Amino acid sequence: MNENENHLPVPAEVLPEEVAAPKRLHPWFTVSRLLAVAALVLVLGVWLLTYRQISSLENELAKRLSAFETRNNESRVLAGQAQEGARELQVKIGVLEQKLTESQNQQVALEAMYQELARGRDEASLAEIEQLVFSASQQLQVAGNVKAALIALQAADGRLQRMEKPQLLSLRKVINKDIERLRLSPSVDTAGISLRIDELIDQIDQLPLLPGKPTAQAAAEKRPVETVWWKRFTGEVWSDFTHLLRIQNMEKADLPLLPPEQAYYARENLKLRLLTARLALLAHDEASYRRDLKAAQAWLKRYFDEQDRTVKLAAQTLQQLAGSPVRVDVPDVSASLNAVRNFKLAPERAR
Repeated sequence: MNENENHLPVPAEVLPEEVAAPKRLHPWFTVSRLLAVAALVLVLGVWLLTYRQISSLENELAKRLSAFETRNNESRVLAGQAQEGARELQVKIGVLEQKLTESQNQQVALEAMYQELARGRDEASLAEIEQLVFSASQQLQVAGNVKAALIALQAADGRLQRMEKPQLLSLRKVINKDIERLRLSPSVDTAGISLRIDELIDQIDQLPLLPGKPTAQAAAEKRPVETVWWKRFTGEVWSDFTHLLRIQNMEKADLPLLPPEQAYYARENLKLRLLTARLALLAHDEASYRRDLKAAQAWLKRYFDEQDRTVKLAAQTLQQLAGSPVRVDVPDVSASLNAVRNFKLAPERAR
């Protein structure tokens, strides 16, 4: 034991009278109790009021949480739908991008094909233009047909105009120069002259032949045949004698009557002369043309009646045809032909 415990004070002895006697309460003590009870009641009331408010708040909060949860679930559903839609849109965008890529590739391929076709079309057009210019050159050199050559060159220029390429302007200038030269050059009305020759050929069958006198042979053929031998003998001797000696006025020869078959050949020979003249016209052979027309004039004068009106008109037509020129100096279009060929030799210019 400690020393402190040994020195503790000894309590005083409690007297039985002090324990048994009741204590008197102080009046403030009673007031304190009343105040304590009032405070307790107030606290209890406040607690009840607070509890009700808290319960109300909890219910409101529970409702709001429930509504929030519902909205949250709806938001999740909408978010899921939005994500699903986004995935679908992403797939569609991927498909569209793929199609766009394919479309771009196809566009590139189509552009390449178009360029190739355009080059091929330009080459075909240039070949056609070359053929037109070559045809014009042949018409001038072989037939001397200025109108046909002019039409061919105008067709070539129209083809160049439809191509709408600036690099073709120089070629068009050369062709237009040749077109102007052909327009200013003299031309032969080959079609008109040929038409007049055809009309004259159609009239030959209606032209009257020149009236002539019967020959001795024709008269002998017309005499009745003698039945008596000595008369027939003397007639034959006289006919032979007249063939040996004949008196005729040479200033104006009387043509014999032509039998039907010879009249046919006379008309056909005249037609043949006119046909050969027309061939010479188409070939622009002026010497042969004039020679055939001169022979036709002589044939018409020899075998046809010049007093007839239709024969006179035919003779006048032949005279006019003989004076018509059938060959003129025509320009060539070699400049245009060489320009087209040189342009074809430079394909990069046509592109």
